[in-house]
Amino acid sequence: MTATVVTGLGITAPNGLGTEDYWKAALTGTSGLDTVTRFDVSSYPSTVGGEVPGYVAEDHIPSRLLPQTDHMTRLALTATDWAIADAGLDPEALPEYGVGVVTSASGGAVEFGQRELQNLWSQGKEYVSAYQSFAWFYAVNTGQISIRHKMRGPSGVLLTEQAGGLDALGQARRHIRKGCPAVVAGGVDAMLCPWGWVPQIASGLLSTDPDPATAYSPLSTTAQGYVPGEGGAILITEDADSARARGAAQIYGEIAGYAATLDAAPGSGRPKGLRRAAENALKDAGLTPADVDVVFADASGVPALDAEEAETLIALFGPGGVPVTAPKSLTGRLLAGGASLDVATALLSLRDGVVPPTTVTGTPLPGLDLVVDAPRESAPRTALVLARGHGGFNAALVLRAPH
Repeated sequence: MTATVVTGLGITAPNGLGTEDYWKAALTGTSGLDTVTRFDVSSYPSTVGGEVPGYVAEDHIPSRLLPQTDHMTRLALTATDWAIADAGLDPEALPEYGVGVVTSASGGAVEFGQRELQNLWSQGKEYVSAYQSFAWFYAVNTGQISIRHKMRGPSGVLLTEQAGGLDALGQARRHIRKGCPAVVAGGVDAMLCPWGWVPQIASGLLSTDPDPATAYSPLSTTAQGYVPGEGGAILITEDADSARARGAAQIYGEIAGYAATLDAAPGSGRPKGLRRAAENALKDAGLTPADVDVVFADASGVPALDAEEAETLIALFGPGGVPVTAPKSLTGRLLAGGASLDVATALLSLRDGVVPPTTVTGTPLPGLDLVVDAPRESAPRTALVLARGHGGFNAALVLRAPH
């Protein structure tokens, strides 16, 4: 069966605009978390978030697209441009239906939608943008990317919140196995506005600590909830033979295994599905837990959910059996953009032979070999990425360094 490889990365993250800026921040432990400035958070119980720094849309997006795009979609288009350039991919050199687009989404472009609804309420329907008909839509990133780059291959969108970035890459691999040469895949999200903020507060899972240095400390004894962020990563996935035939600039790694599960309804008494997702992804890759060199954890930051993940990892690998890291401690949880950023980070880890650290303020949970304080140069060759989305979604992806 044909292998699916990643040949290009595009990253927009709270601690780095662009792949190498982000990677430097991840290795040095530079955080992108601070008091939110995109709107006034002073009246809310949660005030800390991760905002993409120094992003000026006019520097990256054609003027004709500015009126019809949300901040989220602009970040996604920019990340896609960078990923295509990084891969050296010319979509027009492939068959007409040879490049697909699959992205993940959570609630759509809520900032755009909120603004237009405010115009409706305060001024009337004549003041609502005609672009509201699609600019808010959860599939808008897929649509705008495919239109901008004339990508007419198989496309779609996955709505599994934080797990969506892995699900999008898993779907991309399916398309490639069916004969599509290349698929643009991943996720970028931006929910830092009142309409996106309030539902997250209502979940009861957000940290209410106002100190950016301590608000989000996943997989540790001081975990107290998660911190939201914006951004994510877009990846170019390709059929391995096709990528080599066109002379791809580099191959970051192979998507060797993928699986997803859904938790049973609360109170059912049935076990959570994260472990089964990890086991199935490893089986799909033809590997065992002993073959895994590093785990990029979901790292909820919610104490009960962190304990569940730690229990899963200990059951799979044994106490301290594998290095575990969560670079999202520096960015916050990026919702639909988070898991694809973890995958991009894992691929950079395989490329450079180093595991980036997790920033925590307390002691790592017992039984975990959590990489903290400084990068660990352990030359990993195989990485397992885990993700969970609100509502019971679980996903696992296995990455293998190129041969």
